[in-house]
Amino acid sequence: MSMSEAEARAEGRREAAPVAVVALLVMVVLALVSWSREWELLGLPWWVWLFVGLPSLLLTIDLAMALRGVGLVRTRRAAVVLLALLVLGNFVALAILVAALVTTSTEDLGGGELLLTAFAIYTTDVIVFGLLFWEVDAGGPAARLHLRERKPQDFQFPQDGQPDDRAPWRPQVWDYLYVSLTNSIAFSPTDTMPLTVRAKLVMGLESAISAVTILLVAARAVNVLGS
Repeated sequence: MSMSEAEARAEGRREAAPVAVVALLVMVVLALVSWSREWELLGLPWWVWLFVGLPSLLLTIDLAMALRGVGLVRTRRAAVVLLALLVLGNFVALAILVAALVTTSTEDLGGGELLLTAFAIYTTDVIVFGLLFWEVDAGGPAARLHLRERKPQDFQFPQDGQPDDRAPWRPQVWDYLYVSLTNSIAFSPTDTMPLTVRAKLVMGLESAISAVTILLVAARAVNVLGS
């Protein structure tokens, strides 16, 4: 990797650093509240949420190091693998919550515990998949900094179809977070369309996780709070 490409990757990853910190803080808050309230889903200790959030810590360290240069992750493949670990961690958290919903009685599973856990899972879901979209699309952030045209694309944004005589438009991490948020709410694409099979698979996976989190957990939460 040439120096210019390394700098481009560092610049691209620096813009995602605040987002990774939020994902880490969400899991830390869930762990601390679980510890103070003595919440134990499935009998698991409070620190299990710190273990689930470990990939978020690694990503935060990597992006923090990128603030001063090149982070720990030097290749796009390694970045995708790290983000895949975050997806796996979020899936494990959802599996714990769903198992608790199935096996725990309404009296033993409080509404506050259920809602906070679901909120943490949903928030990290939006952040993790937004970062994954950002890393996957059109060769990743480093490639998008060098390309004058975003081709080939994995996602088609509304701005891609609009003529612009100024500097070529390219999406930032916040654009992908918006795509992730709307996809997690609508369970389908909204204004940004997936163009490749991998983009459709990733968006479909996020929709499935958010559907389970929102629909099943919300239904149980209403039952718990109303009892």
